[in-house]
Amino acid sequence: MPSSSSSLSVRPSLVIVGAGPRGTGLIERIAANAGALYAGAGFDIHLVDPHPPGAGRIWRADQSPLLWMNSQAEDVTMFTDETVRMDGPVREGPTLHEWAGLDGRFFPDRRIQGEYLRWVHESAVADLPEGVVVHHHPRRALRIGGSPEGRQQVWLEGRPRPLLADLVVLALGHLDAELDDEQKELAEYARTHGLVHLPPDFTADSDLSALAPGEPVLVRGFGLAFVDLVVLLTEGRGGRYEGDPEGELTYHPSGREPVLHVGSRRGVPYHSKIGYDLAGERPPLPRFFGPAEVDELLERADRVGRLDFRRDVWPSVEKELGFAHYHRLFHAHPGRTAMAWADFEEKYAAVVDAGERAALVASAVPDAADRLDLAALDRPLEGARYGSYEEFQDGLRGYVEGDLARRHDPSFSADLGVFFGLLSVYGQLIRLGDVGTWWHGFFSYLASGPPGPRLRQLLALSRAGLLNFVGADMRVVAEDGVFRASSVTVPGALVEARALVEARLPEPTVARVRDGLLRELYDEGGVVETVEGLVAVDPTDGRVLDRAGRPHPRRFALGPYTNSRTPGAFTRPRTGGPAFRQNDATARAVLAFLRDLDCRAVA
Repeated sequence: MPSSSSSLSVRPSLVIVGAGPRGTGLIERIAANAGALYAGAGFDIHLVDPHPPGAGRIWRADQSPLLWMNSQAEDVTMFTDETVRMDGPVREGPTLHEWAGLDGRFFPDRRIQGEYLRWVHESAVADLPEGVVVHHHPRRALRIGGSPEGRQQVWLEGRPRPLLADLVVLALGHLDAELDDEQKELAEYARTHGLVHLPPDFTADSDLSALAPGEPVLVRGFGLAFVDLVVLLTEGRGGRYEGDPEGELTYHPSGREPVLHVGSRRGVPYHSKIGYDLAGERPPLPRFFGPAEVDELLERADRVGRLDFRRDVWPSVEKELGFAHYHRLFHAHPGRTAMAWADFEEKYAAVVDAGERAALVASAVPDAADRLDLAALDRPLEGARYGSYEEFQDGLRGYVEGDLARRHDPSFSADLGVFFGLLSVYGQLIRLGDVGTWWHGFFSYLASGPPGPRLRQLLALSRAGLLNFVGADMRVVAEDGVFRASSVTVPGALVEARALVEARLPEPTVARVRDGLLRELYDEGGVVETVEGLVAVDPTDGRVLDRAGRPHPRRFALGPYTNSRTPGAFTRPRTGGPAFRQNDATARAVLAFLRDLDCRAVA
């Protein structure tokens, strides 16, 4: 249906705050379910977002073409398939690579994804039934009012009267945040001493002009925000790479680059994306961490209160990931095992104690390199010590080279089994709500790292002396008019700089959110935060919960700032798609509410 510029309407209406991928996905599910659930005369959908519908802020057109997606084109879809467990109908559509005519293994730039999202949005709007009209308001939503029993008022920037809404869905995406206490102290120190401090932010939105050519810069964070930072400060300033993107590269600087010194808690970059396709059987998941196990955990939480992730949840998760790993190893590489799969599977299912499981694995998998060690994967520099800063540069380059070789070698395809295990586990954990920040970071580090070519670029920059590694448990102090960094990995070594960049996204903490709408809702008790600072929602349909745990009948929230956040920005085809399941449930709740509203009006 075409968009309209009409203002207030007495017709039933839905306001969606946020017109990016999540808002677009919700409209697609409304269109898919409307035929079965809604037979009224129509209603209005008001999309509120200063950025273009579909692409939203993150995938907008006005950003550097050097910034890639973190997924291959064949691994990105906005459409459901038969693997999604939901009540609504499946409506298949093209993946990004099918729609754009790209090589499926290609990592597109973000502007291409923005074009795909814009097309998906327009297609979803066109699929809405007659009488359902979409209005885009290119403004910021400022606040929401109204009682749970009546229409909601959504106030927009620069508009004297509110939008009236029967329902409101907050699809805000990633949120900006006020500085925490440590960041405030560092920022104040920088102002006082004429230093540069860039707090956590979306790298594409950061002003990097203060990072001077040739000057040392401390960087804290080794994930995807760091990769974007490196791209914008090297190729973005005129440097270039020479050589085979799949082999060793040489970097030719422009002379405008700063010299980066990077560290983090782990002290290593996220693991490379796996660079080969699945051949053969995928592990049959879930096996040890599925709906029945989650039901049991939810029942336990009702009895004893909040669960402890490490104590109550992790043992089953660890067993599930191990099963995925060994299923792949035994089926794809049987020559490296010393036991029949049927015997191993039976014994693996029976053991409960982690020590007994380790003994079973040792007897069945002769080479320790083929055994899954999640603790070593999580902290690869644990206990490692280097005699000098220079020695550590060589050591970490060797680590990255080894990671690249393994993640592109199908003889280690048990790693791919673990990847599928991680996706399966995340899909189940959504039902538990807030499980803490460690799991999300661990998942991202193992399953959502950069493309291989990006790590090859980091190696080239390291060899060129423009990127240096600080180590694990990086500590930054502000003293003597500078920032100083140190790490347990290189005892006694210090790096000084007059600039510090926090290369990570702001934490989605509601109490410090910069968005005025959400902050006002929090201050007034309209939303409550979980222990980890996320917005508490009903996992069944995304309704916002109050302090007593009651769902608001007219307000919903979807996205990474809620305790029902999902893995990754987008869904891989045929992996179950938890975000699709959430969108479907919310869309069906919206349609049922509007249908009942029509019925009451007719009566």
